[in-house]
Amino acid sequence: MQNVINTVKGTALGVAEYLTPVLKDSKFKETGVLTPEEFVKAGDHLVHHCPTWQWATGDESKIKPYLPKNKQFLLTRNVPCYKRCKQLEYTEQEKIVQPEDGEGGWVDTHPTNEDSTEGSATAEMSSEEKSDMEETDDMQNNLGNAIADLNLADDDDGEAAVMEDSDLEDEDDEAEVKPTFDREKVKPKSSEPSGEIIQTRTYDLNITYDKYYQTPRLWVSGHDENRHPLSVDQMYEDVSQDHAKRTVTMETHPHIPGPPMASVHPCRHAEVMKFFIQTVTEGGRELGVHMYLIIFLKFVQAVIPTIEYDYTQNFTM
Repeated sequence: MQNVINTVKGTALGVAEYLTPVLKDSKFKETGVLTPEEFVKAGDHLVHHCPTWQWATGDESKIKPYLPKNKQFLLTRNVPCYKRCKQLEYTEQEKIVQPEDGEGGWVDTHPTNEDSTEGSATAEMSSEEKSDMEETDDMQNNLGNAIADLNLADDDDGEAAVMEDSDLEDEDDEAEVKPTFDREKVKPKSSEPSGEIIQTRTYDLNITYDKYYQTPRLWVSGHDENRHPLSVDQMYEDVSQDHAKRTVTMETHPHIPGPPMASVHPCRHAEVMKFFIQTVTEGGRELGVHMYLIIFLKFVQAVIPTIEYDYTQNFTM
């Protein structure tokens, strides 16, 4: 039934997008949305700092006139996915953050091992470094509290929910980035009886511009270890169960012909981005529009936590 509802909504939104005029004036700071020109600027920044992402054209018949012909959408291929989302429920490395938020908390899928490093690291820190670390921790905790307080539930009409950010990391530079090109392939122990062979899935990820919501939109298409396309049910195994079939739905790709692809619904992306802009501004800094996709990739990680695509850059809130 949910799939039927999503199909009907997808058709209606397709008509609405066709009728929606192209955004001309920037409203990034006020509402968290992008013009097509700002989307291209943010995409150029992502490609420059993370060459695993590239611009693509797609099908000639599906080219959008409000975007450059050679910059229709962004693409990265063969992103590893070593384990299923349900396995996160049993790992000791998972950390529940803000459990008292009334929604079951949100999950930090990339926590640090504080027990093994805290003692030695603290011993070597100067008093000034400790002060900086405590200030940064306070900022991170405040960010977590604010995200937990956002109303991220479904709309009354069943609109898809957006995801919470669970992968923000600290960096010394102010709202600046540091490129990271090498993927750290830390493979979990196999769930197979032999414990020697890891059945690794891979995903191709696309980022398109949604003209109706005026935000980026993420699409994923998966393959098994033999390069056979994953079924819909198999791809949902790699989606957080809080978001499967709600935030993530199967829809027609705007630039690539073929069967429907899994997509993270963009209905709340602008709201979350507006929150980040306000948080950075309150800290006395400014968040440039070129950073949009860097931040976007981090907060959608909560929806697909086991697809290891986010090797972009860190930034400081």
